[in-house]
Amino acid sequence: MTTTTPPVTLDDVRDAAARLKGVAHRTPVLRSRTLDELVGAEVFLKCENFQRAGAFKFRGAYNAASRLTPEQLEHGIAAYSSGNHAQAVALAARELGTTAVIVMPEDAPPSKRAATVGYGAEIVTYDRYTGDRVAIAETLAAERGLTVIPPYEHPHIMAGQGTAALELLEEVGELGALLTPVGGGGLIAGSSTVAKGLYPDIRMIGVEPDAGDDTKRSLEAGRRISIPVPHTIADGQALHTPGELTFSVNRRLVDAIALVSDDEIRDAMRFAFERLKIVVEPSGATPLAALLTGRAGTLPRRVGVIISGGNVDAERFAELCGTRP
Repeated sequence: MTTTTPPVTLDDVRDAAARLKGVAHRTPVLRSRTLDELVGAEVFLKCENFQRAGAFKFRGAYNAASRLTPEQLEHGIAAYSSGNHAQAVALAARELGTTAVIVMPEDAPPSKRAATVGYGAEIVTYDRYTGDRVAIAETLAAERGLTVIPPYEHPHIMAGQGTAALELLEEVGELGALLTPVGGGGLIAGSSTVAKGLYPDIRMIGVEPDAGDDTKRSLEAGRRISIPVPHTIADGQALHTPGELTFSVNRRLVDAIALVSDDEIRDAMRFAFERLKIVVEPSGATPLAALLTGRAGTLPRRVGVIISGGNVDAERFAELCGTRP
């Protein structure tokens, strides 16, 4: 009989939490009576839109970057991202006294690109529909002696992301279900590791835009499926296949994937702004959209939601949330 050690464990997440203490924000958990009444459950929103760099990604980026050797830090970091991981790595690099080179798609949201530059990173652009961001980053790393910190395919990234769920469960106690957005799978992999480790009966529900259902298809097939790079307002979830490491976790621990449309994401962003008084970016609004539309299925009495980020500028927000024609 053979056993396979999982790439991330509950102890790894707890270790990441200790490393992040006093560096990452312990973000608030919001409640809304209106939301509870609409969905028929007690909902606890873990608001990572209030995290440093505006999203949960800082947790994983700092956890990974802070473990580099002095020599690696001296040479610098490379990363690839449509925006939130880019900002997170840039900020982590600045905090640790090193530099970062970020490979970003040409159509990345301007606010995310500007923030990444603002944290001191160098940006190299590519076409997300024809280019290979991993190959570009690895080539840069080889040429310049940089260390690549990927957005999700790394045990320390997954462990860092899982600290958001750990904080939520420490604060509110046992939940019947936990919803998170799914892009490459790092957030839900870390969250599932924590949640199932503490409460084995909890239901883990990932949410994807319906145009980018690579994880749903992959879980149904029992293997990683690739799709064309999706066109969706949820830029942080516009991926064509799940990560290999993240999928190895998620195929064991994720119970279901819900799909939401771009219009439903817009409605959720608008609801969060008007009723919860918070700004949420499209990817961060997908689990809220799944709740509001009923696409998350029958809910238990107590439900957790990770609002993954709030990095959207005023012009884009107004464009997305304005009155429909």
